[in-house]
Amino acid sequence: MEQIDNGVRATALSSVTWTKSSHSNATGNCVELAALPGGAVAIRNSRDPQGPVLIYTRDEVAAFVAGARAGDFDAVIG
Repeated sequence: MEQIDNGVRATALSSVTWTKSSHSNATGNCVELAALPGGAVAIRNSRDPQGPVLIYTRDEVAAFVAGARAGDFDAVIG
């Protein structure tokens, strides 16, 4: 399994392009994702763009997105 260093500061990833959901609300309550060299995906809190990021494999993010599309997490957000 690939070792991923989570908790990296977003400022250390200055060369990536962050993408925010079009469903983000006006107060910025959203996460942003960025593709990293080598295929991993970085995720950060849009309200703290200089703060820590979590890094996941492409497969982990794809599984999460598929679950969200299928409604697997609907009970979590009520």
